[in-house]
Amino acid sequence: MRRPDVLVVGAGGSGAALAARLSEDPGRTVLVLEAGPVPRFPPGFPAELRDARLVPGAWPDAPTVRAYPVRLTPDLPYTAVRGRVLGGSTTVNGGYFIRARREDFDRWSARAGDARWAYERVLPFLRVLETDLDFGATPVHGGHGPVPVGRTGLGHPAVEAFRAAARELGHPDEPDKNAQGVPGVGPVPTNSAGGERINTGTAYLLGALGRPNLTVLGDCSVRSVAVERGRATGVVADRNGRRTVLEAGEIVLCAGSFASPHLLHLSGIGPAKVLTRAGVPVVEDLPAVGAALSDHPQVVLEWTPRRPVAEPAGSWLGGALHLSSSGGDHPGDLEILQSLVPMAGLVGRRTAVPGRPLALLASVQTPRTSGRLRTVSADPRVPPRIDYGYLETADDRRRLREAVRAAAALLSTSAFGEVSAGVVEPASLDDDGLLDRWIRSRLGTSQHTCGTVPMGRAGDPSAAVDGHGRVYGVSGLRVADTSILPAAPLRGPAATAVLIGELIAHAMCTVR
Repeated sequence: MRRPDVLVVGAGGSGAALAARLSEDPGRTVLVLEAGPVPRFPPGFPAELRDARLVPGAWPDAPTVRAYPVRLTPDLPYTAVRGRVLGGSTTVNGGYFIRARREDFDRWSARAGDARWAYERVLPFLRVLETDLDFGATPVHGGHGPVPVGRTGLGHPAVEAFRAAARELGHPDEPDKNAQGVPGVGPVPTNSAGGERINTGTAYLLGALGRPNLTVLGDCSVRSVAVERGRATGVVADRNGRRTVLEAGEIVLCAGSFASPHLLHLSGIGPAKVLTRAGVPVVEDLPAVGAALSDHPQVVLEWTPRRPVAEPAGSWLGGALHLSSSGGDHPGDLEILQSLVPMAGLVGRRTAVPGRPLALLASVQTPRTSGRLRTVSADPRVPPRIDYGYLETADDRRRLREAVRAAAALLSTSAFGEVSAGVVEPASLDDDGLLDRWIRSRLGTSQHTCGTVPMGRAGDPSAAVDGHGRVYGVSGLRVADTSILPAAPLRGPAATAVLIGELIAHAMCTVR
């Protein structure tokens, strides 16, 4: 294999989009390395990875995920998973595909000092990546992009009750959650069509594999980036039991918010003190790599149906309600997602579990950075120490109480009472202390990690890359995934991950 112009590490939400766009230029050779399997045709993905009613990321023992031990609080261990297959986490997540809010883009633009991150500037890229199956091509939506975006149906009795309950409580309708309207209740945009999850590998790369300038290698684990005299020259990788060095003109890490900072650390790029303790020789002292981590805490409230509920037809997701926490700093920062599959089914690989309760997923999506990621060993097989830092402040606990109470309020309406016999837990919502203890005992995460390689202005010690993903202090090296977002957006970041691939590919094609 001759030396490629660009080597992309990771074929997930960002990496698949970036590699496909770069390879549209026949004069640029692109090599993609994916740690997991790379099916060559859509049927090559197992049926459970294509069924939009299932969530393979809820199965920590699945062969297409990598499980990371993390701590949500200092005394609360948890297992977070990421996709390890073509398409990455877009192959195993819930299919939620809601755009970040205008406020997010404007905040990132100001942080990076790059106007190209402002909402008006990214909107054309949001349109070009999608085919909106409900609205078609409009000034807001795309009609010819690789990712199909369809909204969950509202005809299911439990979804009708959810929407009616939100209206009963005075929440506005939000029929298009990708249009930057007033936060309210509405269907969930998903990257699915006809009940089939369309991951970014299928959407972007499978149709491009015939290009002579594009090579995608699966089951190839990257150990580190090779750096010579301040420039990235290639990667050290394991494939088919052999270790090799693959050189390239430019390296782009698209391995995700856990693996990308870990790879930088293993390459000697990160906080010097952390690297020295881990036994990694320091190449570039870059304190911001892994110094912060942002995600969305989540709690599940289960409710008992009055009568048997039909299996979902197209997606496990029902409706979604976005409302604002008290204080009003970030409109729509509380999210309540409706699951049409019992939690026992989501973790048990089934779309129906008769007699088991259904669930609402309540989360706080206020932009906040509370965690960090530290490499503890020079051995790539040893996972990094990942701390989420949830529930650290009084505001953290208040917002999550508000989200839980808002979900319980929906279940207490007369409208929802048409289908529900009541909430399973918690028994008491009025006492803050009791509710805090209940939340802590059931705390989870939305798996929306960002911020571990944050973008920002040159010279800012809290920044690791610029607005084009270029790593400060090391030429020829970029990061292009959700790790570059300074904080997780006000909505889940799957759609934004794809956007990052589009934006940085465009930058690489137009800015030399």
